[in-house]
Amino acid sequence: MAAIALQAVRHLPETRTTAPDIGAGTALKPLDPDVVSAAIPAFFIGHNHAGLWVAREANGRAGGLFLFKSSAMEFANRWSAPVRCALVFPAGTFELDIDNQGNPLVALAARWLDGVKRHLARLGR
Repeated sequence: MAAIALQAVRHLPETRTTAPDIGAGTALKPLDPDVVSAAIPAFFIGHNHAGLWVAREANGRAGGLFLFKSSAMEFANRWSAPVRCALVFPAGTFELDIDNQGNPLVALAARWLDGVKRHLARLGR
């Protein structure tokens, strides 16, 4: 199993004061064809606001939430098989904006963690 790994450096301004819901829109844009050929499947791999790993196909055809980086990378490689894929690691966080095809228990845990964080923030006021 082989993949191409790219480091995307694009800092996005943090405009929200509270954590966004799972599935909130991302600022990921299609890859430049001069960098990665359109014939090569590409996946963005990174953290969301809750610290979970997100794998999202560049064109939004597949994606999921995972507990481990290796699980997110395996998802990308498995989804793009039998061809190889490019893995892009954005510098900032991003959210999964499509249906979770990854670990469903991780998505439930993320929602629970969001609720706990909101509750603790209210208690801290």
